[in-house]
Amino acid sequence: MSVGSTIEAVVFDLDGVIVDSEQVWDEVREEYVRASGGTYTDESARDMMGMSSPEWSRYMAEALRVPGTPEEINAAIVERMLARYGAAPPLLPGAVEAVRRIGAWVPLAVASSSNRELIDAVLDAAGLAADFAATVSSEEVPRGKPSPDVYLEAARRLGADAAGCGAVEDSHNGIRSAKAAGMHVVAVPNPHYPPDDEALALADVVVASIGELQAEHFGV
Repeated sequence: MSVGSTIEAVVFDLDGVIVDSEQVWDEVREEYVRASGGTYTDESARDMMGMSSPEWSRYMAEALRVPGTPEEINAAIVERMLARYGAAPPLLPGAVEAVRRIGAWVPLAVASSSNRELIDAVLDAAGLAADFAATVSSEEVPRGKPSPDVYLEAARRLGADAAGCGAVEDSHNGIRSAKAAGMHVVAVPNPHYPPDDEALALADVVVASIGELQAEHFGV
């Protein structure tokens, strides 16, 4: 989509865009793998970034040799993530204001690799639940990021054409996912796990932080 096109809705990623949680995910999963006698490598965190919960829990069971079924692993990790979040998830500075600024202009959705329970917990704690017309977890679609499924489903739930939507993403797999859905992608590179140059080149616009996000970044 070229700058200047009409945007009818904007879809936000959650982890690394609204909540500073990518490293929390990695810490929780690494601790669980090591405590369970599995094998965690330097590549494990990057491999799992963007995976849906069925995908990363299966990866942990098969590739990282964690005991238990993928369903048991998933439940254990979500329980630990909710405990780490508590009542105050680590919201990124300026994220709440950015969501409300864009939401005053167009309808919003969330397209996240997080589990449904975690999406709801973050948005409730941030006071943002009512700001999103739709939220989608990649566990609710066939494939996680970088496949476009979660973004296409978010557009469908908004009643919008994916090609008429903007997306806000921080990671290499997230940028690829939103771009594959045909959206106008605004990248906010994750400082902990920056997207690779190839993925970043796919973004239509790059901003340094979520607090800087404005409607003009979507070509209006």
